[in-house]
Amino acid sequence: MLIDQQILEASAQLERVRQEIGKVIVGQQDVVDGVLICLLAGGHVLLEGVPGLGKTTLLRTLSRVLHLRYSRIQFTPDLMPADIVGSMVMENDDRGHKVLRFQPGPIFANLVLADEINRATPKTQSALLEAMQERTVTSGTTTHELEAPFLVMATQNPIEMEGTYPLPEAQLDRFLMKILVSYPSRGDLYKILDRTIQSEEIEVEQVMRREEILQLRAICKSVLVAGHVQDYAVDLVMATQPGTSHAHELTNRYVRYGSSPRGAQALVECGRVLALMRGRMQLSIDDIRSIAPSVLRHRIILNFDAHADGQTPDSVLEKVIDSVTAAKAR
Repeated sequence: MLIDQQILEASAQLERVRQEIGKVIVGQQDVVDGVLICLLAGGHVLLEGVPGLGKTTLLRTLSRVLHLRYSRIQFTPDLMPADIVGSMVMENDDRGHKVLRFQPGPIFANLVLADEINRATPKTQSALLEAMQERTVTSGTTTHELEAPFLVMATQNPIEMEGTYPLPEAQLDRFLMKILVSYPSRGDLYKILDRTIQSEEIEVEQVMRREEILQLRAICKSVLVAGHVQDYAVDLVMATQPGTSHAHELTNRYVRYGSSPRGAQALVECGRVLALMRGRMQLSIDDIRSIAPSVLRHRIILNFDAHADGQTPDSVLEKVIDSVTAAKAR
C-alpha cells in the first residue's frame, strides 16, 4: 500500500512539473519528457534542432519550476576549458600574502546549458567529459564535487556545419539521450504567437525542490525489471552491432559501429523513469521501445553505403526495433 501511494505521489509531482513547463513551452511534450527522464535517471541530454525552437527557454523554465541553479555556456571557437570548469586566481589574504584560490566556473550548477556545443574546439569539448561522467572537476591536485542533481543539456544546430567541430564518439556516448527538436504544428505555432502578444509575462510556480528530486531518483531506482524485459534491452543493443550473430540485416549492411554497453544501461535507466511517469513500478517492453530511438540514435555510426542510400540512424533503428519487438512477441 505504501508503494502504491509513492507511485501516485511521484506521478502526480511529475505531472505538475510538466503542466508548469507547459505554461511556457508550447507543444514539444516529447522533448520536455526526455529532459525530465534524463534528469531523474542521472544522465545528460543532447538536443538537436534549428534555432528558435525553445531549447534554451526549456532549461531555464525547468530551473525555475524545480528551484535548481542554472547556468548557460555559449560555446564558441575561442572558448577555453577554464571558461567552463573554472581556474586558479591569485588573491591577497588577511596578512597581505599571495594565495591561490579556485574560482568555480559555470559548470558548478545543477542545470547546465551547453549551447551550440559543436562550435567549440575538441580540447574545450573534452573539458566537459570528467564533469559529465564522474560528477567532479579537478583543478591541480584538488578534486571538487558537483552537487546533485547535475544535468548537462547540450544543443547543436544541424544546418550550419561550417566552423563546427563534430562531437567525438566518446563524448556522444556520455549523453543518455539525443532528442530531435522538430518544428511546432500549426496549432502550437498559433498558441506561441497568442502568448507573444499578451502583455503580461507568464509566471511559473515552484513545484519541487532539490531534496524531492533526489527522492524521486531513489524511487526510480526501485522500479522492477523483469528478466524478459532485460532480455529485450540486450537484444536491441546487440541487434545494432554489425558482424555478430545477433545483428539485424540492415545493421550488417549500413552500420559501421553499433551501440556500446552504455546503450543497454541507458535503455533500462530511462525506461524505469518512463514507467514511473506512466504510474507503474514495473518496467515494460513498451517503455523501452518508446525511448529506444532517443537512447540509441547517437550510439550507432553509419557507413558510406547508408549515406549513399539515404539512410539515417532513425530509419535503420526503426526497422531494427520493429524486428526485435516482433521476434520477442512470438
